[in-house]
Amino acid sequence: MINDLKMACEVMRGGGIILYPTDTIWGIGCDATNEEAVQRVYELKKRIDNKAMLVLVDDAAKLDRYVEEMPDIAWDLIEVADKPLTVIYSQGKNLAKNLLAEDGSIGIRVTREDFSRRLCEAFRKPLVSTSANISGEPSPANFSEISEEIKEGVDYIVQYRRDDRTKATPSSIIKLGKGGLVQVIR
Repeated sequence: MINDLKMACEVMRGGGIILYPTDTIWGIGCDATNEEAVQRVYELKKRIDNKAMLVLVDDAAKLDRYVEEMPDIAWDLIEVADKPLTVIYSQGKNLAKNLLAEDGSIGIRVTREDFSRRLCEAFRKPLVSTSANISGEPSPANFSEISEEIKEGVDYIVQYRRDDRTKATPSSIIKLGKGGLVQVIR
């Protein structure tokens, strides 16, 4: 795992994109503050860039760095979540502009899974985390289901958990709006 962490960080510091295990499904990732790297992910996924991708951080204390206004309810939701939870905040900041939705919102998940948490910690920046598939195709439940096109399109593939055949599922998604509005997306 240590070598994977080192190599993934090195690749992302150079503007590259990686394929890595997360607290949910395998993800395509990059430096969430690097617009060119984010653009490469959109191109690999054949996804229009006005459809935002989510971001992973390793600690809820870092959310204030990337969210303009942190609703009080967000802290409670993150604390009581018993499975991976992505929260969509109304206004992101200090992230690549092409990562934000057209309305400026951003989905962020605090990862508790060992590898992705340690990767965020070692990289010291938020990571893009988007499903390892071409846009419109089914999300792979484990590494063995990831297409060759995706594998060939990244700069580094993490070795850790490649043999894990556990069927992973995407996170729950909740959108927090102004005035305390809470909307369950998934």
